[in-house]
Amino acid sequence: MHYEGNIFRPPSEANSILLQVTTGCSHNKCTFCRMYKESRFNIKDDSIIQADIEFAALHCRHQKRLFLCDGDALILPQKRLVRILGEINEKLPWVKRIGTYANTKSIKLKSIEELKELRELGLTIAYMGLESGDDVTLKAINKGADSEQMIEMGKKIRAAGIKLSITVILGIAGKERSAIHAEQTGRVLSNIDPEYVGGLSLMLTPETDLYRQWEQGSFHLLGPEEMLEELRIILLHTEMTRGLFHANHASNYLPIKARLPRDKRATLELIDKALHGEIGLKPEYMRGL
Repeated sequence: MHYEGNIFRPPSEANSILLQVTTGCSHNKCTFCRMYKESRFNIKDDSIIQADIEFAALHCRHQKRLFLCDGDALILPQKRLVRILGEINEKLPWVKRIGTYANTKSIKLKSIEELKELRELGLTIAYMGLESGDDVTLKAINKGADSEQMIEMGKKIRAAGIKLSITVILGIAGKERSAIHAEQTGRVLSNIDPEYVGGLSLMLTPETDLYRQWEQGSFHLLGPEEMLEELRIILLHTEMTRGLFHANHASNYLPIKARLPRDKRATLELIDKALHGEIGLKPEYMRGL
């Protein structure tokens, strides 16, 4: 396979075929992230993509899932994306699920009919970074969208029949707006009602704007218990009809996995036990991105 730069994918795509159709991220301005800082956004040549699909046809016959890399493959022009999905369907007929990252800009560029066309061609899950439902925090981290845009685009993806997995970040608002961030994040998640929510705990990355703010003392990082309290507030304010809320990423101090609404009360009780010291938290040296 032909890869350029660092390749990133969601944890749930660990065993997927990773087909890189773009390099970098079309936004690439978030203050907390440096995943794609060294990669200029670019759409790869069709010949390279086709060669990678041919390679997968020979060497990836046991993998049932495929993930389109990098940061935002959904931003590809519709005709090119349809052609790529068609090639995947033809050459890799055993693949049952295709996924991609998505942001508000790329979703907005697609009509509901175009998104439905992609769904029919096998694009059945999209991963969107909400990070926070608090507009002040979204602006501070330079996310490029406010909460209402997040809600609108999240609902649009779901209306097209594409499953939606949303990422939120514990601690991203700092100490000052922690509770507001948590409450508003629950509000936005409830409005979108996605199939999946993944909670990560903020780990500062050197050479990012947020790291420099922390060094200068203008951003205050939450401690483990404060992260847990934020998680509790988010979960308390989140209503999902049949969604999976999990915070079992390597960055988290307490792994949880809850099917909402069924497991909500039990999960809140679990968090309360951890806050009262009845359950041990993951030590710092075991956390990772």
